[in-house]
Amino acid sequence: MSERTTHESAPSSSLGDSLARGWDDRGDELPPADWGRRPGARRTGTVWLFALIITAMAFGHAWFSDELTGQAFLAWATIFTAISFQAMPFLVFGVALSAALVAFVPTSAYRRFIPDKASYAVPVAGASGALLPGCECASVPIAGSLIKRGVAPAAALTFLLAAPSINPIVMIATAVAFAGQPEMVLARFTASLLASVVIGWIWVRFGRTDWLRLPSQSTTPGASSWQVFRESMLHDIMHAGGYLVVGALAAATLNVMVPREWLLTVAEAPILSVLVLAALAILLSICSEADAFVAVSLTDFSPTAKLAFMVIGPIVDLKLIAMQAGVFGWRFVVRFAPLCLVVGLLSTFLIGALIL
Repeated sequence: MSERTTHESAPSSSLGDSLARGWDDRGDELPPADWGRRPGARRTGTVWLFALIITAMAFGHAWFSDELTGQAFLAWATIFTAISFQAMPFLVFGVALSAALVAFVPTSAYRRFIPDKASYAVPVAGASGALLPGCECASVPIAGSLIKRGVAPAAALTFLLAAPSINPIVMIATAVAFAGQPEMVLARFTASLLASVVIGWIWVRFGRTDWLRLPSQSTTPGASSWQVFRESMLHDIMHAGGYLVVGALAAATLNVMVPREWLLTVAEAPILSVLVLAALAILLSICSEADAFVAVSLTDFSPTAKLAFMVIGPIVDLKLIAMQAGVFGWRFVVRFAPLCLVVGLLSTFLIGALIL
């Protein structure tokens, strides 16, 4: 059987079945670098996207700076700039770390620390998210790199969700924002970790190979470690960066279009307020290191609603959806994002009732 035929037959099995057989099975090998796309096409397209956006902004500033001074436009521009500049350092950090994992860490290292059985690997990956500083922009390329190195997709996706939700910087920021409320810090950590692990276990059981576009190798065969690092970082920053810009554009537009008065009218409804702040977290796309300060400012809402804002945002927001689509494909996103939202809400209601 040819390699191409093997890959075409893989979608008929689930990721859980694949993990049960082991990752040495030929049906679970990563596709070749040019499988399903023209080499270099995606990178070139993203470069042109960046060039087009930068050129449009430059000409727009030169020609329309005097006219485009309305309150709505200024708010939109401020939000777009804030999201982009806030997320970009973490994106660069995540891409650099991802490239380092590809170039310098042997596959055997992951086998040593991460259990082979997916059901055990998921909680280990979730707990490891508490060790690595970074936001959701950094976790997406890192998760892609982990899958490239042979880590089970369910474990990599669990890390993708847990790292921006429970890392030390986020926990410290939450403790500072909710000073004198340690129960809120505990609730956020518990609800986020629970949601991440449950989602990972669900993906082990029900996820399918044809839903997840596995990241392709973007480096030259036989290249040195430093050349692999450079090529991987260039590929990932141009790829994920374009989707970050698209997500920031969508988040800024919706941020301006949602009237604050709509939020205040539902703040007193227990369940509806939780759903509204969860939706707001998706639309605002605030970095997880800063969302606690926004949540604490929403004084009209209940503690459980504020918890929903902090749990949902790091696992499903507009810029995260866009970046996941760029790395793993839209077939993955349309299934994974709703799963994250539902499990995140259930975890919020459960932990909110027990702790808050």
